[in-house]
Amino acid sequence: MPGRASSRTALIAAAAQAACLLEVMAPKPGNVGRGRDLPGLSYGDFVLSAYAIGPAFRSHLPGRVGRLILEAVRRTRRQVRTNTNLGIVLLLAPLARAALERRGTFRDRLRRVLDALDVRDARDAYRAIRMAEAGGLGTVDEQDVRKAPTLSLLGCMRLAAGRDAVAREYATGYETSIAVGLPNIRRLRDRHVPLPVAIAQAYLVLLAESPDTLVVRRHGAAAANAVRRRARRIVEAGGYLTERGRGLAERLDRDLRSARPPRNPGTTADLTVASLFLWLLDDQGLLGRIGKDAGGAGAPRAAAPRATAPRRRPRGSSRGR
Repeated sequence: MPGRASSRTALIAAAAQAACLLEVMAPKPGNVGRGRDLPGLSYGDFVLSAYAIGPAFRSHLPGRVGRLILEAVRRTRRQVRTNTNLGIVLLLAPLARAALERRGTFRDRLRRVLDALDVRDARDAYRAIRMAEAGGLGTVDEQDVRKAPTLSLLGCMRLAAGRDAVAREYATGYETSIAVGLPNIRRLRDRHVPLPVAIAQAYLVLLAESPDTLVVRRHGAAAANAVRRRARRIVEAGGYLTERGRGLAERLDRDLRSARPPRNPGTTADLTVASLFLWLLDDQGLLGRIGKDAGGAGAPRAAAPRATAPRRRPRGSSRGR
């Protein structure tokens, strides 16, 4: 929607950009960070991509989700020549649209946004996927991305939920981001853990939660499960909150990067951005009451104990280690 953005829209757009920038600054095994490029993917590419999506979110947030996805990817491709943020944009667009609304809990608003997605949103999202030239997608019998979709975007995501973590978030109402990622960042920040460390720790917990679906597509389920098991051991050792955990995380990072081709848990990084985006919105009071099972005592899944930071209180403040 052209014209001057409202203050709420501007805050949400700024949070989307900030989430992208903050996530890429944090150390994450197997992913791009400062001084840690991957073949064909650089830290600078992600910084430019974060800059690129801002105008799309400010201009198109009040409109259709599919159009927002398409415009954000289109603006990104003007800045970089590789796929840096397709999964991020797909995840953030419905969350941002729900944050723009004010009636009901955030989960209720998000459910209304997802239920309202139609075939036009699917067409625009499919165009964005093709434009981003996402790798490792393969072909499927129903609603293949190379063909025009005939279902709503939510319907298409439900079909893909078993093989793609981004699609699974649509199908489950963002259960992983809301019930695992967000509570982890919130708890660590409440303990004054520095934000980059909190982000990196949340990434490890998400990586230990389920096999990264980008690794599954490119390297197979066995490789993805091996990475998940190592992430779980790192979390049990304290992750980035302990010296031993940091050493194990650095070793995993070296192993993932030295593999040929490198094993990049990129979908887990996308989920980390979505979780961080939710935390930034919540910190600004834009989420309101989140709703049932949003990281409280009723948070689901056996993974909740792993999500809790070790009891030993780390030194330092929110401004640095």
